[in-house]
Amino acid sequence: MLTLEGENARVFMNQGAMVDLNNSESEGVPTRPVLDAACMAELRALDPDGTAQLVKRVLATYQASLAKLVEQLRVAHADNAWDQVSRVAHTLKSSSASIGALALSALCADIERLLRAGDHAAGGALLAPYHAEVRRVDAAVGQTLQHLEAAAS
Repeated sequence: MLTLEGENARVFMNQGAMVDLNNSESEGVPTRPVLDAACMAELRALDPDGTAQLVKRVLATYQASLAKLVEQLRVAHADNAWDQVSRVAHTLKSSSASIGALALSALCADIERLLRAGDHAAGGALLAPYHAEVRRVDAAVGQTLQHLEAAAS
């Protein structure tokens, strides 16, 4: 186990990487890993020896698409284009689940459900926690990619 300086972050390496960047949750609520270990293990199982660098390629693709989707959602929200916000949330829900970003996936599912039901106020209210979780996921994916690069060299 490696301890990263600065962000109270723990990185677990086991034939790949899974990052647990602890946020500063209060009121005794335990912190949760940003990327679910079981989901990461499923990804690693598809390329057990790592020769295809599947985990690295999937995470790099996810990180690139995350930046684009976050911007699309921001623009759609600014334009009050709730159908577009819902579509982006739907897309991000699925891709986030596939890499184990389960908290982000759940937030996106809630946003999508509320907006499809026409509750724009409640759906919009979830955008602040959504943006916070996006930052956590992006950092975790970035850290994981760095550690995969370091392990490969």
